[in-house]
Amino acid sequence: MPPLHPNEIPTTPALVRELLATQMPEWAGLPLRYAGAGTDNTMYRLGDEYVVRLPRTPEGSPARELTWLPRLAPHLSHRVPEPLRHGAPTDRFPAEWTVSRWIEGEEPGPGTVRDWTAFGADLATFVRELRGAPLMGARRADGLSWYRGGQLRGIAAQTEAALAGCAALGDALDLDLTALREVWKTALALPDAEGPEGWLHGDLRPANLLVEDGRLHAVLDFGTLSLGLPDAEHSPVFDLPPEARTAYRESPRPGRHDLDPCTRLGPRGRGAGGPVLLENAPGLRGRERDASPQRPGRRGRYGSGRPGPRHGASRSGNGGAM
Repeated sequence: MPPLHPNEIPTTPALVRELLATQMPEWAGLPLRYAGAGTDNTMYRLGDEYVVRLPRTPEGSPARELTWLPRLAPHLSHRVPEPLRHGAPTDRFPAEWTVSRWIEGEEPGPGTVRDWTAFGADLATFVRELRGAPLMGARRADGLSWYRGGQLRGIAAQTEAALAGCAALGDALDLDLTALREVWKTALALPDAEGPEGWLHGDLRPANLLVEDGRLHAVLDFGTLSLGLPDAEHSPVFDLPPEARTAYRESPRPGRHDLDPCTRLGPRGRGAGGPVLLENAPGLRGRERDASPQRPGRRGRYGSGRPGPRHGASRSGNGGAM
């Protein structure tokens, strides 16, 4: 995959073998092959059981996943990445990296999902369980604060700048910027969101979900894990077909961890989805993007992509970050 970032760290199988040989020699002799890359990480499958995940920039860090996934996993019905070892930065690779357990599965699509209604309900279950998980002493101030979990007005300037940047690219991006501006304007006019902060995955686009036997099996990449308000968590649902969105919206919502009907698929959720769609758009110009255009502003039709084998330590596709 060609460089996406100006400060990208190039990787090769030889470099990965060097890292393993010096830091995890017991695994250095296992077969190694390139397994894909997204916006933030490059992946190499290690033997049959493991995957090496390397940030594409020096700023990339697996700290959130290393710290919190082992604590959150017991509260979730679906599988999540299982980091096993933590690699230290070196002169040749100046970032932390991980080896995790491989999870078999495929990206959701027409050829892999058996029942979109069940898929939407399964996704709602994951969101409800994650949001209902105990905080276990976590605080936004401790590295768990991210813009997608805050008030929309706090990212107004950033979103306007992204809109202007996309407009400058003209027809190079397949986005309906007029529709996106209207969605953003409507969302900003709403009162501020209220409610307790809870756990957010932050990037539940289809590229971060795994299907097995036609059902949601695992949720990938918790690099954007944060504490915050729930609005943006629901926006990626627009990437799914109508029957999945309906099931998500109408799924059982017991107790205080209700998927609030005012935000789960309403104007605020759509507004929260705008910056998510825009944030990487200029950098992805000329690159193949996912075929999941149900989110506001994306033209086209769901299901034109071709899903392939995936695993639970990665994420890829448009804007994804393995």
